[in-house]
Amino acid sequence: MRVLVVEDQVELAESVARVLRREGMAVDVSHDGDDAHERISVLDYDVAVLDRDIPGVHGDDLCAEIATGGRRTRVLMLTASGTTADRVAGLSMGADDYLPKPFAYAELVARIRALGRRAHPPAPPILLHDDLRLDPAQRVATRCGMRLPLTTKELAVLEHLLAARGEVVSAEELLERVWDERADPFTTTVKATINRLRSKLGQPPVIETVPREGYRI
Repeated sequence: MRVLVVEDQVELAESVARVLRREGMAVDVSHDGDDAHERISVLDYDVAVLDRDIPGVHGDDLCAEIATGGRRTRVLMLTASGTTADRVAGLSMGADDYLPKPFAYAELVARIRALGRRAHPPAPPILLHDDLRLDPAQRVATRCGMRLPLTTKELAVLEHLLAARGEVVSAEELLERVWDERADPFTTTVKATINRLRSKLGQPPVIETVPREGYRI
């Protein structure tokens, strides 16, 4: 899942980003509406965590832009005001969910995951391929009943490949969906992660390389 966090309180934004990255999400951060507007126009986010009161393009306008632009991005609106009138106003602008500050990180993560599921076609709660099993909610992968020692990125790559249900996934798509703005697009990050994942998955191999196209399970 790729998430955009739009929050002008730098410390809070970075704290949220750290928590979400630990949960296996790819996270970009914007501290003002102008930067967020540029990112939304070129990148396909699953969820935007949007502070309503930000400098530059107002959060309300960003929300309306996402809602009317035909994007699959779901919006979780944040605000320091939690009145009923504010919640109704946010939802009427196209927000999919609303969370007042201060909030518990566990609730924030749960709400983002719920919105992320709505951004895609329904997927089974457990992803399976022969003796390989992945529980995305618990972030646990097993093979032949044995838990696999996968890193956060390895789990995310495996989840994306399993969710593709046999379709080829390009390295570019994996880089965009699993990594965030901190990743160098010219590195061999994806290939190196695939190689480590193959080693940990064991035999027989389950990840196939399709020349000049990408990878599939």
